[in-house]
Amino acid sequence: MYRIGELAKKCGVTTDTLRFYEKNALIKPANRSESGYRFYDEQAIKEVTFILKAKDLGLSLEEIKELLEIRLEATEHSCAEVKAITSAKLKLIDSKINELTQIRNALKRINDACCGHDNDDASHCSILAALE
Repeated sequence: MYRIGELAKKCGVTTDTLRFYEKNALIKPANRSESGYRFYDEQAIKEVTFILKAKDLGLSLEEIKELLEIRLEATEHSCAEVKAITSAKLKLIDSKINELTQIRNALKRINDACCGHDNDDASHCSILAALE
């Protein structure tokens, strides 16, 4: 059993992070001492590792929570349910990439059109004109 500080150190996170995960029902202590100390077991290490990997993939806390719930009752869920979560995330990411590409292209056009000379004052700046 690990106290919250020990678990945090083992997982490379802060105790505040673990409290946040607990508050959002992503993890829970195995038990508490009479004085209120949280004690976590090996399962908590697996859960925190899972959460951190899922966060690295850009999954939201709600998506992670859903995946954790499926993971806990894996025999009652299908792989298609899990794939639906990641497929929806991929669709969202593709949409954001498309939006950012359009923004980048527009910004590049107005940036390339600007001469950018130090000795020209900004009253004739083509970037400012394009934004008006």
